[in-house]
Amino acid sequence: MASALSITSAMPDPALLDLPWNIPLELWPDETIAALPKGISRHLVRFVHLGGYVLAVKETSAELATREYELLRRLARLDIPGVEPIAVITDRVSDTGEPLSPALVTRHLRFSLPYRALYSQALRPDTATRLVDALAVLLARLHVAGFFWGDVSLSNTLFRRDAGSFAAYLVDAETGKLYDGGLSNGQRENDLEIGRVNIAGELLDLQAGGRLDESIDPVEISNGIVAKYRTLWKELTGPEEFSQSERWRINQRVERLNELGFDIEELAIKTDDTGSQVRIQPKVVDAGHHSRRLLRLTGLDAGENQARRLLNDLDSYRASYGKAGADEEVVAHEWAARVFEPVIRAIPKELKGKLEPAEIFHQLLDHRWYLSQNEGRDVPLAEAVSSYIDTVLRHRRDEATIINPPSGTITLPIDTVDGEPAEEDWRSKV
Repeated sequence: MASALSITSAMPDPALLDLPWNIPLELWPDETIAALPKGISRHLVRFVHLGGYVLAVKETSAELATREYELLRRLARLDIPGVEPIAVITDRVSDTGEPLSPALVTRHLRFSLPYRALYSQALRPDTATRLVDALAVLLARLHVAGFFWGDVSLSNTLFRRDAGSFAAYLVDAETGKLYDGGLSNGQRENDLEIGRVNIAGELLDLQAGGRLDESIDPVEISNGIVAKYRTLWKELTGPEEFSQSERWRINQRVERLNELGFDIEELAIKTDDTGSQVRIQPKVVDAGHHSRRLLRLTGLDAGENQARRLLNDLDSYRASYGKAGADEEVVAHEWAARVFEPVIRAIPKELKGKLEPAEIFHQLLDHRWYLSQNEGRDVPLAEAVSSYIDTVLRHRRDEATIINPPSGTITLPIDTVDGEPAEEDWRSKV
């Protein structure tokens, strides 16, 4: 029986018509399915190949699919990290005339992983803390935008490596709602408590399955989202008072927010009746300070922490070659052409899907620093690249299209330490 299939999409792709919408999602043929690790979902979700990319298809009701599709589109316009909505599929009918569930289609976020694929005995115990910290940052960004999530959890989040940390992305907005007037304190606290309880449950579940390091306390880690969120929220939105003679604290507040990766788009400044006291309060903040600067200078698109690391390397390059007074964009172009791009071109084709280019460069800088420390000499960049490829990159799982890690292990154990490497010496780098 022919089906009057209905596709709602802001970016129509005729290839969507080639997918077997006349078959229940659980029965789709293997040649269509992309075997990627999935998080826990209340609905059936499967990854499928379509052309040169991968889609996530979730069967749900027409009302929920349409609502989530529109909400994800609105969040994307607000530059909130999340999955990209592709289409809503309705009026699905089997070959025998049986109605089938509507579906929401989103684009798979390349190089992203669900939290269950990141937990294993091979990873450092602080992985739990870093994931929860990333989720706290995402939650603060959502709340600044006026979004009430309603189901904050690790399962509803995807994570990308971001220069030693993780960046969190919203993957399930089904229970959320966007308020134009912002959120009340009660709504924010409700979201925070939901997240605390959900994270504790998810980590306890991993612990019961033997997939959590013995040193990790699930309740303590879940409480960490509250502490991280409150600190960040105070910095993003809290008022600050000081005397007129301390006006330098205005710039200090802006610099602290920049360090956290945020820009102030609007700042309320008031003085008291005597003019001796000043009160400031950020009114509108926007995340992505370092990412925007890197993109403007070099055209490179990277995560916030990756961008911070690359910019530090660029600043070291400027200082080492006496180019502090030169045009910033010219120096950035030179750095990209002489340093960043040669490194990425040196990565063998079969290894390019291991990590994002910016993450590779960040890890290379770490690797070069460790080599230099261990060998007591300044290891040239070319030598460090060869060593990194052979001893580190070749032993990683492919995170662009990672296929069902049997134990959840994403990388082989390698010696790492916390903190940033020492300042680079550029004299032998290029």
